[in-house]
Amino acid sequence: MSSNTATIPDIARHAGVGTATVDRVLNKRSGVNAETTQKVMDAVKALGEPTVLRGRPRQRGGFRFAYVLPDGNIPFFDKMERLIAQTAGDFRHQHITEVTHRLNAEDPANFAADLSQISDCDGIVLVAPDVPAVKLAINTLVRTGVHVVTLFSDVAGSMREVFIGADNRAAGRTAGLLLARMAAPPQRDTLLLLSQATRMSGEIERRIGFAQVLEERFPRLKAVQLLDLPADEAGVCQALGRTLTHGLDRVRLAGAYSVGMGTAGIVQAFAALPPEAGAGHLPGLIVHDFTEANQALLINGALSYVLHQDIHYCVLTAARVLRGLCENVRGALNVVQPRVEILTAENLH
Repeated sequence: MSSNTATIPDIARHAGVGTATVDRVLNKRSGVNAETTQKVMDAVKALGEPTVLRGRPRQRGGFRFAYVLPDGNIPFFDKMERLIAQTAGDFRHQHITEVTHRLNAEDPANFAADLSQISDCDGIVLVAPDVPAVKLAINTLVRTGVHVVTLFSDVAGSMREVFIGADNRAAGRTAGLLLARMAAPPQRDTLLLLSQATRMSGEIERRIGFAQVLEERFPRLKAVQLLDLPADEAGVCQALGRTLTHGLDRVRLAGAYSVGMGTAGIVQAFAALPPEAGAGHLPGLIVHDFTEANQALLINGALSYVLHQDIHYCVLTAARVLRGLCENVRGALNVVQPRVEILTAENLH
């Protein structure tokens, strides 16, 4: 056996697996099959045991991490990009240089190709569509020694080291529970589930959680799903307006849950309803992400609740995890995930 000069990424490349798998095998944690375990141990035998640090990490010249976000006029990711820039001081204090890339997630093949071209970085924090081309790009990056963590929306089945973000299925279940308690069957027993056609696993998980909790706990309620809304606000308003006018009994509509974009368009469609259409009530509306626009809509009563997670914490945690992985710090993958926060007009401060 060679001397202790190997790193966990060295062993991962030799074995053809991710660094998270190597970490699980070396720490004798479950979840790795016997064949993969043997590959890792063969790599350890060939390269030597890696030096794993405990406690505070060693110092080195610095790290370069890339944050890769979807492109387009998406308020949540615009806010996230601004927050990353504002956190530059904290990053410099940790000897981290950050760069942000915005890639076109509407074209997953191009997204994956552009992701593969990102170079000259030690790690990548990624918000990406969950498609085979992106998984392949992630796996290629990891095999070349680049650490990858996913943020807010996972790419499960890839060789990414860890996912950082709130439980999206639990978020969907929370929305279902809140809306169901606003309903008053049989007079108001209909709930809307709203979404664009999406390849983001986080949004798909929210859909699943919403449907699950209604099926399990509120069988008397009816869920109407609109899962192919346009991406632009005007298109959302028109499509939802057609459904409200012709597709359902508006008097029975208790509320709606949007798993992703289009909040302004949804609010406009509801506001356009004639007074008699709602029989004296406005539908409840639950959306995600505490942006400036959603804050204003929450305060003026257009939104009932905003489901949110601590973006600043997630951005910093992703950098901490990547630094720990770069330095082979034991426990680098131990992440306390953020909780789903329920924001109302009364608890914003």
